[in-house]
Amino acid sequence: MSTESTPLADPSAQDVGIAAAVAARASVGVNFKGVQRHFGDVAALAGLDLEIHPGELIALLGPSGCGKTTALRILGGFDHPDAGQVIVGDRDLTKVPANKRDMGMVFQAYSLFPNMNVRDNVAFGLRMRKQDKTVRGKRADELLALVGLSQTADRYPFQLSGGQQQRVAIARALAIEPTVLLLDEPLSALDAQVRHQLRAEIRSLQLRLGITTLFVTHDQSEALSIADRVGVMHAGRLEQLDTPENIYRHPATAFVAEFVGAMNRLPGRVGDGDEVQVLGQRLKLRNRNERPAGTAVIAMLRPEAIAAVPDSAGSGEVVERTFLGASVRMSVKLDDGQLVLVEEPSHADAASIGQRVGLRILAESTTVADAGE
Repeated sequence: MSTESTPLADPSAQDVGIAAAVAARASVGVNFKGVQRHFGDVAALAGLDLEIHPGELIALLGPSGCGKTTALRILGGFDHPDAGQVIVGDRDLTKVPANKRDMGMVFQAYSLFPNMNVRDNVAFGLRMRKQDKTVRGKRADELLALVGLSQTADRYPFQLSGGQQQRVAIARALAIEPTVLLLDEPLSALDAQVRHQLRAEIRSLQLRLGITTLFVTHDQSEALSIADRVGVMHAGRLEQLDTPENIYRHPATAFVAEFVGAMNRLPGRVGDGDEVQVLGQRLKLRNRNERPAGTAVIAMLRPEAIAAVPDSAGSGEVVERTFLGASVRMSVKLDDGQLVLVEEPSHADAASIGQRVGLRILAESTTVADAGE
């Protein structure tokens, strides 16, 4: 038996009908207003304010214990806040039980019923809502076609690959025509190739249906590739909510800068006005935060924001060079012993190991941390 799934089909008349049915109930926004949740002395959420626009896919990203899953569970009604409100559309759902919220949930574990075939798994939510058997079967078949699994309807979960099982779980979540789709690290149990394929298909499906979606993950590439906006969380707080491009290129805080992508930490000093001196160059300072001129800071710069220029009198030496296909990453050891990562396009004339280089900053601005951090 093949473990490969049929890719998601192009929209058909049947797909359009499904999309219309879901979108009719999905065009709602979500608003967390000052949501707090404590577990003993630990603040899992410390006053979360988060607005999700109708039809938008927001990815919450952060390390374990940052509060992202707590936020998702509170939205789904599986946990309740100590303070604050959860508004969906024009309804305050803060105290509404999970089974009254019309939300579809997809977990990291597929949570399929092993004694039911695929069709019955997808139709389970409709069965709980007392839908007619014929209606349930028709709806399940439509959704299996939507996720490219029509041929598996009569199989059982153990006969499917991990990627196929997660598609079934997504179809099951959509069967009840939810107003909001909740995805709790749905791809973390899959291997890299399947994960890459399925995240693209989830995004395609979400756009087709126009369903408001909250996606929780600790995988940076997953969040940046799938979301309209990414919320980076740390210690129960939302550090930054922005487009994937701005999260990566213009991090608002030192935590976001270091958590998302590779990052160099270079000594700098705050100058007059909103600027900082780094490696002899002046850059705009994104987060001055009342630091007086002369304050020692740590500037955060991406490897691709620095160029290594061959120079026999340069301040560093290339000690490592790795070909990555589209780019070349080098480790440059400065005369003071610090290592700096530099990444340049592979078509560029990159320096070789042992060559002396000077470093030139390509970025116009940077985020800084205090020198002791």
